[in-house]
Amino acid sequence: MSGKPKLHYFNGRGRMEPIRWLLAAAGVEFEECFLETKDDLIKLQKGGSLLFQQVPMVEIDGMKMVQTRAISNYIATKYNLYGKDLKERALIDMYVEGLLDLYELLMTHNFQPADKKEQHLATIVDKATNRYFPVYEKVLRDHGQDFLVGKQLSKGDVLLLETLLMAEECKPDILAKFPLLQSFKARISNIPTIKKFLQPGSQRKPPTQEKDVPKVIKIFH
Repeated sequence: MSGKPKLHYFNGRGRMEPIRWLLAAAGVEFEECFLETKDDLIKLQKGGSLLFQQVPMVEIDGMKMVQTRAISNYIATKYNLYGKDLKERALIDMYVEGLLDLYELLMTHNFQPADKKEQHLATIVDKATNRYFPVYEKVLRDHGQDFLVGKQLSKGDVLLLETLLMAEECKPDILAKFPLLQSFKARISNIPTIKKFLQPGSQRKPPTQEKDVPKVIKIFH
């Protein structure tokens, strides 16, 4: 049996993408088992692999882990992406939790009906530029280091970079007023493991296209 983590999800971003990012940042190779149909999901559910009947599910270290935050916390702890002590871990959690509202908006943007997309994008831009990005700009300024917390890469940095790149996909100049976030993006993107993940041909998933939405909905509904 392979020792690589095995990721069970559809062939797209969704709630698995932050887990892919963390594993890639840690330099961990992983396998993927894609759900193609509703029957694939039902088979996992009936086989007892999904504790709460939901994916993402990651097979790692003899466990079949579900719940995105539990999985990402385990990976971050295992691969030293969770700070050096309890205080740093608390800060990392705070910064990650603070991003989740914006992350959810970005993740669901392409699933919006055509007549609501423009308003949804306006909401993303408003929340990103007026509520969230100013906070992370201030955190970087106050901390005065290369990373959000401490002096080494953490899951907070990884999720922030992923969120920034998703935001730029929606609006390319969205970081125009945030010089420290621009520098952060360039710096973290150049970390060798992350740089590799950002190259074409990696296991990073592209934005969900409109043509793919019906297939994803069929699997999960």
